[in-house]
Amino acid sequence: MSSLPRRVKSEAKALTSEELPSFLNSSSESEEEEEEWEPKSKVAKRPCLPKKNEAKTKKTAVPRPAGAKKMVKKVAIKEEMDVSLPIAPVEDKRMQLLKPKEEDVGTKPKSLNQKPEVPKKMEINSFQGKNKKSLGSDEKPSTSVPAVGNQVKHEKCEEAFAFDEPPSKKIKLNACPEGKPVKNLGGNKIKEEFEMNWDIVQALSEITNVEPWVCANLINLFQEENTIPFIARYRKELINNLEADALREVQQTLEELRTVAKKTHTTIQKLKKEGKLSGCLLKALLNCRTLEELDHVSAPYKTGSKGTKAQRAKQLGLEPAALSLLQNPVELNLFSYIRPNTKGLANIREVETGVQHILADIFAKDKDTLDFIRKLCQQRYISIQSTLAKVSSKSGNEKDINKFQLYHEFSCNIKNIQHHQILAINRGENLKILTVKVNIPDGVKNEFCWWCVNERWRPKQFLKPEFMRILRSSVEDAYKRLIHPLLCREFRSKLTSDAEKESVMMFGRNLRQLLLTSPVRGRTLMGVDPGYKHGCKLAIISPTSQILHTDVVYLHSGQGFREAEKIKKLLLQYSCSTVVIGNGTACRETEAYFADLIMKKYFAPLDVVYCIVSEAGASIYSVSPEASKEMPDLDPNLRSAVSIARRVQDPLAELVKIEPKHIGVGMYQ
Repeated sequence: MSSLPRRVKSEAKALTSEELPSFLNSSSESEEEEEEWEPKSKVAKRPCLPKKNEAKTKKTAVPRPAGAKKMVKKVAIKEEMDVSLPIAPVEDKRMQLLKPKEEDVGTKPKSLNQKPEVPKKMEINSFQGKNKKSLGSDEKPSTSVPAVGNQVKHEKCEEAFAFDEPPSKKIKLNACPEGKPVKNLGGNKIKEEFEMNWDIVQALSEITNVEPWVCANLINLFQEENTIPFIARYRKELINNLEADALREVQQTLEELRTVAKKTHTTIQKLKKEGKLSGCLLKALLNCRTLEELDHVSAPYKTGSKGTKAQRAKQLGLEPAALSLLQNPVELNLFSYIRPNTKGLANIREVETGVQHILADIFAKDKDTLDFIRKLCQQRYISIQSTLAKVSSKSGNEKDINKFQLYHEFSCNIKNIQHHQILAINRGENLKILTVKVNIPDGVKNEFCWWCVNERWRPKQFLKPEFMRILRSSVEDAYKRLIHPLLCREFRSKLTSDAEKESVMMFGRNLRQLLLTSPVRGRTLMGVDPGYKHGCKLAIISPTSQILHTDVVYLHSGQGFREAEKIKKLLLQYSCSTVVIGNGTACRETEAYFADLIMKKYFAPLDVVYCIVSEAGASIYSVSPEASKEMPDLDPNLRSAVSIARRVQDPLAELVKIEPKHIGVGMYQ
């Protein structure tokens, strides 16, 4: 029985002699071989394991089976190794070879009443001693805990940090480490300052074609005053990786919807104060999504307005008759409303007309009716048509009229018309040169009227023929007098808004492309501002944009050969092999002049090349205060030649001196 522990003891000691410092090896190998192995000599050095308890445990006479004795000794070996060896990562790997199995460690003699609980092993990082971590239950158990009686005490770790609640930043990284979408941040229901009958998240999603959960997240982010660059770079998972341009569009649409809601509530308060607010009007106002709809609904109630035909009919007391025609037509008697001495109620025809006006007003402000007609128009061919105005054709400036010659007889589908065409038509209409109208086919009217009479506004009871005639007339009147003008205004407004947005975007794209043109560095350049009468202005600049020489040559007045000598002398003197020609007046003639000289190798030994650059804004810059400060001693004509040369050498540095509207890269309509 004693041979097994002695062999294991020698193996463990051989390992410690190589790895541990000398002061930890307190006993020699000779002493260990002479005396029989007893754990108390080692246990005595540990203050947490008193001798008395150990001795009592040994002297207790309890009958044990033979197999249990081996297991207990293995536990003692494990205890000794844990005491003699410090806890370090290098030792742990090797000690795993000598540690007994968990099953053996956890086994106690059958005669004991209580089984010991195996405590969790505590590891201390040698580099960061102050941080403590409690390992999981799957770690190998340690028996280096004092045993009192038949029980094993647990070591309790005093945690210095709260590991149960990781920092919020870590949660975000774990939830979406690769920028994956995070839906429903705070829910899709957003509480706005001004409540409407429509949900702002759903409306924003329909207008911008962005997912509702993304719109909800964006509204929350904008409310927290996050900027678009911050959202686009650091909140990609919340916005489904939208581009910055799409974020700006969503932000602008959100502001427009909030403007409509704010103006709607202002109008409601105003009408309520004036005593003009009714239940139907309140519902119609809260259904408005655009400023055009709001103006359409609130226009009849503005101060100073004469009132609509429906309002005048309601003042005569015909509103109950109109509602009864839709809900309870059997009991309706229009003859009872006749008042011979009252205008508008003198006969049955005037009464029917008043009822018709009230019904038309109800139809034109109903949300379902307007949604149906809009959906119907999307499926049909709607065109915009422009013609020459009769007044301008008789008394107008022919020069202005000829500018719009393309639009004197113009017609195009609103889905295919170009943005610059819309801007041109609007400008011609503002100048009263063109007459513009939107053509909606008659098929839309016929289908709309049939749907209103037979489905949407179908009476709940049998309708007499004369009442059915009033209903049909009311639907046609609502379409012709109220709904058709509303649709035309909406189409025109939508086309104009889209055209203006596209013109700004096009200007930005063209300007960005122009400013980011690759520069021509390390060359001496000759800038040429061509001209006929006042000659071609020359300016030679160094590779660092310093002005070396300026001059004027007259290439197109019969002195071309003599001026060629001067140009050759200047090019050779400053070792200039690149000529930059502005694209203004006499550009083609100047280009042909230099091309002819280059082809004849007139500037040999220099290998001269030329290029043409836009000179838009050069004339404006040459007389600006910035140019006067930069080149105070130069003539404005020569300043333009310097600017032309610098536009090739460093386009960005030169073009930022000029106002963007003078660079000539936009949709100028």
